[in-house]
Amino acid sequence: MKIKPPCKVSQETITFNVEELEPLLQGPALDVEQWQPTAVKLQNGQTMLIRKAKLSEAQTLLKMIRTRFINDDDLDQVKDFYDIVGARVYAEILGWYRQRLKDPYTFLGLIDGEVVAFGNGRLMNEDINISLHTMAFKRGLRAGAVMYYAKCHYCFEILGQEEFWATYESYNGLKRWGLGMAKPSYPWPDVQHELGGAKVFYLTRQYWDQRIKEYISQMAGAGEFMPASDELIKANEIIRDPDA
Repeated sequence: MKIKPPCKVSQETITFNVEELEPLLQGPALDVEQWQPTAVKLQNGQTMLIRKAKLSEAQTLLKMIRTRFINDDDLDQVKDFYDIVGARVYAEILGWYRQRLKDPYTFLGLIDGEVVAFGNGRLMNEDINISLHTMAFKRGLRAGAVMYYAKCHYCFEILGQEEFWATYESYNGLKRWGLGMAKPSYPWPDVQHELGGAKVFYLTRQYWDQRIKEYISQMAGAGEFMPASDELIKANEIIRDPDA
């Protein structure tokens, strides 16, 4: 679209350096406390490390998502909405890697280098934490529940935020984390979650302290969160797909 300028100009063509444009495309980052490597003992006795993912690990994570979930050969055979979950997680990892998400966090649950759980989200502002996805790549450990707990813990215990927002693509997610936690929801469509404009289910800090902190901890069947030792961090320095 072209519109004739309403006055004379000295330069009819203005060129921008992409380094000048990039700040407009990246959301300004909040100065917040970062997640520190954390150890937690799972119900089977194994110790899982929860740490931030590294940008250098994005390609491995993308391959894991493609292998498991990105398959459009026969959409009628897909179960539990894993196709749309996989596609969205794939895009979120790319958004984090390409710096096209505002204030994202990407957590990995690791046992001897195996990625057994994944959790991500982003900070809308200083008060609201938006949960994106939580996934378990190894069954029977309740690692997904531990990771969901970690995300809530990060929101309320570390960042001191006021609300944790979530929505759900699958019936399983709604049952476990929405109905199971008796989360209230905001009136729709006035308030919408960024994942498809769905209804927002939320936790407040007061509700977390009163009930939900204990509920998730009991569901996960895990021990207390502890600072990770140097040995545990080193043992999980290089990640790999548990199914590889």
